[in-house]
Amino acid sequence: MEPYELSAVALLEAYRSGALSPVEAMRSVLGRAAAFDPHIKALYLLNAERAMAEARQSEARWRLRAPLGPLDGVPATIKDNIATKGDPTPIGTAASELVPAKADAPPAARLKEAGAIVFAKTTMPDYGMLTSGLSSFHPLTRNPWRLDRDPGGSSAGAAAAGAARMGPLHLGTDIGGSVRLPAGWCGLVGLKPSFGRVPIDPPYWGRVAGPLTRNVADAALMMATLSQPDARDTMCLPPAAIDWALRPLSLQGRRFSLALDVGCGRPAVPDVRDAVARAAARLEQAGAIVEPQPPFLTQDMLDGIDRFFRMRSWTEIKALPSERRSRILPFIVEWAEAAARFSAEQVFHGFSQIFEMRKAALKATGRFDFLLSPTAPITAYAAEWPAPSNDPRDPFGHIGFTVAFNMSEQPAASIPCGVDRDGLPIGLQIVGRRFDDVGVLSAVMAYEALRGEVMPPWPEPPASN
Repeated sequence: MEPYELSAVALLEAYRSGALSPVEAMRSVLGRAAAFDPHIKALYLLNAERAMAEARQSEARWRLRAPLGPLDGVPATIKDNIATKGDPTPIGTAASELVPAKADAPPAARLKEAGAIVFAKTTMPDYGMLTSGLSSFHPLTRNPWRLDRDPGGSSAGAAAAGAARMGPLHLGTDIGGSVRLPAGWCGLVGLKPSFGRVPIDPPYWGRVAGPLTRNVADAALMMATLSQPDARDTMCLPPAAIDWALRPLSLQGRRFSLALDVGCGRPAVPDVRDAVARAAARLEQAGAIVEPQPPFLTQDMLDGIDRFFRMRSWTEIKALPSERRSRILPFIVEWAEAAARFSAEQVFHGFSQIFEMRKAALKATGRFDFLLSPTAPITAYAAEWPAPSNDPRDPFGHIGFTVAFNMSEQPAASIPCGVDRDGLPIGLQIVGRRFDDVGVLSAVMAYEALRGEVMPPWPEPPASN
């Protein structure tokens, strides 16, 4: 097995035992990136020279048995919109001015303090407002499983890099599904933590940072570092002593609801419904109690949140000089510009749907330990499309299963539960009670152990001619 194939947990054990050095691991990951990234365009600001220098420093610390922190020498990537000191933060759009960041944002700071080697940043669409790898700034990012398909978004590059096995740890952000949707479409574990669990700057309602990894143990390993406090996040949870050393959840008697239709957005296609139903059946056979969940959201809730985010985006876009505005992806401009015709009452109604959705989600899940659903109603779509609908009038139909749990502050994770008839990954979403991040990850670990051989081998780069 090549070092790039190893999980973060396995790399750290190899460093401790002396079986492998951070230099060997980083060299392997950079080689993998050189072979795969030309085909998928997941990485931004890759700095091989700096990465190897940091790997040599890590190697010296491990020889002295004095690692810098719990992630010392582990290769990692960070999404474009999470500031890293000295680097520009274009947030996916050519309209941005490329000004070097003055400081690391909290999640980036925690990873670096723990010794992770941030060898690259990863791509995203304009302003993070698409579930797509399409950007006016970055090259088109493609799904490693099939290059004609989209990796999802807005953590597009993070998911594509993870599925291509370009290092074990990838950091994304999620305000409506932007970690879980690409995790689902790229066959990864993606965690949207409880709101405020991972300090982030700037904070915003529903916005979180979370891991995308190839297994749940690596996600928990990242969370132990990412959840450390930072005063810059004015909306973060109080610091808490959390044991992130996972054990699979004991399923006997645990109550799960199964939501195959939440009441809004696109309906799940048969392949997705069937795979999620099979996953629920496996949990039930292992002792869990699984009950059907009636629809609990409305299309008005989803449409209202769409109107609110259109106005939020249009307020920012229209303030730009016309020359900069002209660089933005046209789909985004057309989507946002519709807000110019909204009345104040329509915008207020849209904003209020955040709280209606929150109440509905918490009420629906209140008597259960966990909720199961598809992560997305479909599998990966055409790479060149900005959204599954390819229509700015209908931009949010694919986030019906995910967005409510940003509004309700509940932890939610995606884990692959099968593939469709084209061999594309299908994501199972597991949602927990507010603040029970460890419980969600433990439930994911339990399913991971039960899943069996339902996933094909990880994708490889196309053969050279």
